[in-house]
Amino acid sequence: MAESGFEGFEKRLELHFSGDDPITGLRQIDFETLEEILKAVQCTVVSSVGNHYFDSYVLSESSLFVYPTKIIIKTCGTTQLLKSVRPFLDYACTIGLSLSRCMYTRGNFIFPKAQPYPHTSFKEEVVYLEEILPENLFYKKASVMPSKLSSHAWHVFSAVGQSYLIDNAHDHDQSFTIEVCMTELDCLLAKKFFRRQNDGKTSDSAGKEITLITGICDINPNAHICDFAFDPCGYSMNGLDGDRYSTIHVTPEDGFSYASFECVGSVYDCRKISEVLKKVVQVFRPGTMSVSSTSTSHELWTRVAKAVEQQGMKCRSRSVDEFPAAVNVVFQTFTTRRK
Repeated sequence: MAESGFEGFEKRLELHFSGDDPITGLRQIDFETLEEILKAVQCTVVSSVGNHYFDSYVLSESSLFVYPTKIIIKTCGTTQLLKSVRPFLDYACTIGLSLSRCMYTRGNFIFPKAQPYPHTSFKEEVVYLEEILPENLFYKKASVMPSKLSSHAWHVFSAVGQSYLIDNAHDHDQSFTIEVCMTELDCLLAKKFFRRQNDGKTSDSAGKEITLITGICDINPNAHICDFAFDPCGYSMNGLDGDRYSTIHVTPEDGFSYASFECVGSVYDCRKISEVLKKVVQVFRPGTMSVSSTSTSHELWTRVAKAVEQQGMKCRSRSVDEFPAAVNVVFQTFTTRRK
């Protein structure tokens, strides 16, 4: 393992708001305000696209999704993700929305000593969040979900207000989120995420080529893909499929190679996740991977495990924890059978 390099493991923040339920809501945010918020995080927008349901932004360090009453932002490297919380809350207040739920997740950093405040430790992150979150989010829980692999653990902080529980009393159990973290990528497959020197392509056109030659385009053929290739290497994509998003980020350098995949779906069609995960494993062939599934479904994690194991990987550990709003997080780790 390299002693230093680019930190692939992302920090992920999900913010839910309630109010007069405006049609556009948070999507009204102007680009100048958004840039100012991202400046505090230390990243920028490199590509964007929207549909009827939400706006998607590929960032210089990962992704941002903006729905009328929900924001999902994940950033890698040495970004200061949590510094976006206060400005997002301030903006929401100007359009009559208030925070009803916050969820923060991340894996183990490859280079933890390189992380700036408040990401120097999970304890520091939790203290920071508790200091700035509004008092109405009084159902709180922080947990580090372990595994048998020292390189993989799952950090979760959740805070929920009464308004979220009331608003989602009937339909909160319909959705799920899958977060996949992969390390030790297959060397030959990782090379596809390097650009040729002086290839004459824009980052957008190079990104489209990578999406095609790697098979990423087949993971969800229905998705409209917004992709971006970094120079000399690295890749990001956001997929839009109706009101659902998916996203992939790749750091292909040998010694600290990393790729992530994330998607959302409905527990009523969670059978589809099996096919999706099979394709993800085939694209990257990681030596080690972890999968976090967040939902109220007990069927989902079994489908996850079966799909990954069918691709020649073995489940090494499984950890389950319950969070406010009756949400279960199941954290599973896998390695190639040769390990």
